[in-house]
Amino acid sequence: MPVEIGGQLYYRTAEVYRELGISRNTLYRWLHKNILGTTECRDFRGWRLFTADEIYAIKKSIDRVVKIERPNEKERNL
Repeated sequence: MPVEIGGQLYYRTAEVYRELGISRNTLYRWLHKNILGTTECRDFRGWRLFTADEIYAIKKSIDRVVKIERPNEKERNL
């Protein structure tokens, strides 16, 4: 359940990883590596909070497809 602080809705970590369909460990790993940016909001307990815009940006990054070219069989044997 989102929390409203100063007229802004914030979502807790558990809500975010469930919404995104990723594991808690994956979300924490991305946060630790600053993949999601360095800006963060926290509540009075020190729990990380996310805005709807941040969740949308993460979701957009997840949906991105990256094409990786593998060497063909001849190139691997060289």
